[in-house]
Amino acid sequence: MSAEVELTAVLQPRDDATASSLPRRRIGDRALPWLLPIALLALWYTGAEQGWISPQVLPPPQFVWETLRDLATSGDLWRHVSTSFTRVGVGFAAGSLLGLALGSAMGLSRSFEAYVLPTFNALVQIPVLAWLPFVLLIVGIGEPLKYILIAKAALVPVALNTLQGFRQTPSALREVGEVYGYTPRQQVLEIVLPHAVPTLFTGVRLGFTKAWLSLVVVELVASSEGLGYLIVYGRQLFQLDLVMAAVIVVGAIGYTIDRLLDRLETAMHRRQPGGAAQ
Repeated sequence: MSAEVELTAVLQPRDDATASSLPRRRIGDRALPWLLPIALLALWYTGAEQGWISPQVLPPPQFVWETLRDLATSGDLWRHVSTSFTRVGVGFAAGSLLGLALGSAMGLSRSFEAYVLPTFNALVQIPVLAWLPFVLLIVGIGEPLKYILIAKAALVPVALNTLQGFRQTPSALREVGEVYGYTPRQQVLEIVLPHAVPTLFTGVRLGFTKAWLSLVVVELVASSEGLGYLIVYGRQLFQLDLVMAAVIVVGAIGYTIDRLLDRLETAMHRRQPGGAAQ
């Protein structure tokens, strides 16, 4: 008995120390991703203050902050952000719906996949800017041009992930469905689709990332409003503080939305059978 008491006394402080160190580890894990951005910001500020970086090459952080504050105060920033959100929303919704339909058709029909997938994979390799002259000739330089190119960017990952999601359903489950007399519609809705949801959501997340990147590219080329237009306008006037302010807004919005979609994707995986254990 005395040996057990001594062993417990020796181990107990270690357990307490481990328990107390868990919050510190969590705080450290959360703070770790911010170290590099803070270091880059400090280097940027120091370089501007010490004259290591020319203001004509990279404006000081305080100039960029003042420009960003002026844009927000005047309402121009919110007008450009609203325009960009409208464009990416319409294009992303259209591309996602088409991608879900195309991916589902390929996932449910091997023959349709054999006919369509090789051509689809070939067209995927063509970047968005390469389609710009052809779409420009068809629909002109208006808003439909931007919607089509953004939709094309979102369609590709959504369609491919939908196909993968439909194909990853275990064949044993489909055989069980056939034994119980499930119709093809019941097999899709009750067997295939529940297992494909996490992969589908991954495709939607990648589709939004592609759509957001394509939005900025399209607005750089053909636009009179939007965040991409702000970048072009600042470059034409050689106002690099305006360019940097617009770039920061684009990155902040894209990062925030990607983090939200990442949390939703994690929740989707946890709701799947065995997801909590993984």
